[in-house]
Amino acid sequence: MKKLILLSCLFLTGLMIAGCGYTTGSVISSRFKTIYVEPFENKIDYMNAVQRNVYIPQMETKVHSTVVDRFMFDGNLKVVEKGNSDLVLKGQLVGYDRDELRLTSNEDVKEYRITIRMALKLWDPVSEKVVWEEPSFAGDTTFFTTGPLAKSEDAAIQDALTDLARRIVARTIEDW
Repeated sequence: MKKLILLSCLFLTGLMIAGCGYTTGSVISSRFKTIYVEPFENKIDYMNAVQRNVYIPQMETKVHSTVVDRFMFDGNLKVVEKGNSDLVLKGQLVGYDRDELRLTSNEDVKEYRITIRMALKLWDPVSEKVVWEEPSFAGDTTFFTTGPLAKSEDAAIQDALTDLARRIVARTIEDW
C-alpha cells in the first residue's frame, strides 16, 4: 500500500512538472541572430526636468550601455555594429520620474519610486518591417532615503536602468 501511495505521488509530481509550459529559451525567429542597438535620443524636456529637479545628464548614454550589456549577458542575440545586424533597436528616452511614495511624520520623503520611460521600436532591416513597437516602455524601482533599506538615488537609478534593460531584452526575445 505504501508503494502504491509513493508511486501515485511520484506520478502526480511528474504530471505537474511536465504540464508546466515555462521555458527559458528564446522564442524569437531563428533567422534573427544579431542586433544593433542604436544610440538612444533624449527627448525629455530639459527645462521641465531641471525645474522638477530630475535632470540626469547623459541618461540616454547610461540607458544604451545598460541595454547593450543586458543583450550581451542574455546571449540570445549577438550585439554587432551598424549595418551588420538582423535586427535594429531604436529608441528615445521620453521620461524620468521620481515620485514620492511615503512620508515620515515630519513630512520628509521616506520612499521614492523612480520610473524611466522610453519609446522603442525593433526593426527588421531585411524585410524593412517593424517587429514590435512600444510608445511608453518603462523600467522602475523604489528606494528608501532613511533606515536600514536606504540607498542613494544613483544606486536606485542603476536599479531602474537594469529593470528597463531586462524588460527590453525580454520583450525582444520572448513572445509573451
